Amino acid sequence: MTMTNTRKATAEINVRPAADKELAAIAEYVKKYTIDSAEAWDTARYSLMDAIGCGMLALGFPACAKLLGPVVPGTLVPNGARVPGTSFELDPVKAAFDIGCIIRWLDFNDTWLAAEWGHPSDNLGGILAVADYLSRINIASGKAPFTMGDVLCAMIKAHEIQGCIALENSFNRVGLDHVVLVKVATTAVVTGLMGGTHEQIVDAVSQAWVDGQSLRTYRHAPNTGSRKSWAAGDASSRGVRLALMTMAGEMGYPSALSAPTWGFYDATFGGKPFRFPRPYGSYVMENVLFKVSFPAEFHAQTAVEAAVTLHPQVKDRLSAIERVVIHTQESAIRIISKSGKLYNPADRDHCLQYMTAVALIFGNLEAGDYEDAVAGDPRIDFLREKMEVVEEPRYGCEYLEPDKRSIANAVQVFFTDGTKSERVEVEYPIGHRRRRAAALPLLEEKFRNNIASRFTQEQAEKIMTLCSDRQRFEATPVNEFMALLVIQAA
Repeated sequence: MTMTNTRKATAEINVRPAADKELAAIAEYVKKYTIDSAEAWDTARYSLMDAIGCGMLALGFPACAKLLGPVVPGTLVPNGARVPGTSFELDPVKAAFDIGCIIRWLDFNDTWLAAEWGHPSDNLGGILAVADYLSRINIASGKAPFTMGDVLCAMIKAHEIQGCIALENSFNRVGLDHVVLVKVATTAVVTGLMGGTHEQIVDAVSQAWVDGQSLRTYRHAPNTGSRKSWAAGDASSRGVRLALMTMAGEMGYPSALSAPTWGFYDATFGGKPFRFPRPYGSYVMENVLFKVSFPAEFHAQTAVEAAVTLHPQVKDRLSAIERVVIHTQESAIRIISKSGKLYNPADRDHCLQYMTAVALIFGNLEAGDYEDAVAGDPRIDFLREKMEVVEEPRYGCEYLEPDKRSIANAVQVFFTDGTKSERVEVEYPIGHRRRRAAALPLLEEKFRNNIASRFTQEQAEKIMTLCSDRQRFEATPVNEFMALLVIQAA
């Protein structure tokens, strides 16, 4: 009788593949693409101004300020990167965390909404820290510093990388937080700022995908907490660390995304490769959304605007309200619609009902309205208990349409005597590209007010004057701009 060997092979074929096309496309874009869109350049300047201004406002909140400064107190870094609004000079990894932390803390600047949402300006933490640090090192060795034009270019490219991956690829649906895209985008552009080659950018970005990624649980009930306010700073900081390691010679992983079983797609993304409806260009910066009026999670911006419109009609009849009906998009229902106790400011600023209630009661919504002093007003929970959140299918469809990208909400109040308010519908918030002309003067005023909260009148005016002159601003060395933002230690 003939015996057949049926033993299964136990050795993998070890052939190093070419880099995943997704990694190569990012590197090609960072190294070779020229930004020729005047709208993108101008919008990037406003995005930077808004991010810096929101950071200055955030420094007034102790919960944010306590996270800043060197990991080991007293550490000194020669030619360190400055953290705007403070006296800290830090290594670029920690500086990226600090800058990213203050920018994101109040959830009050630019936003991108698609299959995945996020805040592309979060990458500014790593970009500014690296550009300032390298500029100071360059000057010390007789070389030219980076300019703020270089920073804006890096911002446009980081926005584009993060935003284009987000268009049709939902990380939240597999439980991952959007800050993975901050890490990827920061890694790519700061490796470029460091002089990385195409191959080094591929290697660095592969490291970002190989990293374990953050869970979204800190953004959702029952675990919503302040980590969501520093998670992006952490991601941008990690991007800087990975870039530095790569530039020191650390190897990369060419099929980090596509490797069977062990790559990102199979291990984490349900086996599905990313989809890209458009190539990298300047689309994201041109279409980015600004939070002009309210420090509210962006899916709620139009609900708050509608509620402010209704405030005069309901402010004297709050106790007679029978129900409040909010028509919204599917995404808002999935991430910010919640009932029950709200435990902290991070819980409240991701609650559609809380934000709408505050706007109905007070006719506005400010950063301090998430703190305990305001949250203790019994009228807020009274209204929250009377709210009905209804999905409006059209809103969900137009939210994803490339030529619309609306973020619609409608609010209507019904009273116990059978009367009702008008149904106020807002499809595009003031910071949307379709309302950009009306938004820019308000963004400038917002920036002026925010920097005035941190700097002397003279220093604030110098900052404002520089930022308002596009040509002069873009030509300014990064180290000189960052010096303008320093607060001298007492």
